Amino acid sequence: MTSLAAAEVIAFAPSTDLARSRRFFGEVLGLEIVEVTPFACVVRNGGAMIRVTAVDTLVPQPFTVLGWAVADIAASVVELVSRGVEFLRYAGMEQDDNGVWTTPGGDKVAWFSDPDGNVLSLTEFVG
Repeated sequence: MTSLAAAEVIAFAPSTDLARSRRFFGEVLGLEIVEVTPFACVVRNGGAMIRVTAVDTLVPQPFTVLGWAVADIAASVVELVSRGVEFLRYAGMEQDDNGVWTTPGGDKVAWFSDPDGNVLSLTEFVG
């Protein structure tokens, strides 16, 4: 049996409009576009591949489907806001002016959506 521990992970996100997703993931988020087919827009983020897959219909989930660990969440939020990204706010969660929530353990998290309503996140880990 081949160990998956050494295999590269591929993340998937659904999209009802690949051209729109290509602009968002490539131009807004600044990820490298690897390939665009009628079935998927493939982007690379460092060593990871993300396949934004064409779907006919989509019901966005209320939880994070894709996220990034960042070294400086405040700077990352400012940069994405300058590119037109709007950060989400959740009732009952104490978020700062930039929409960043600090977990009980001190990690910091901020959420935003892609054009299809998929919830994406940034996390700055403290330890």
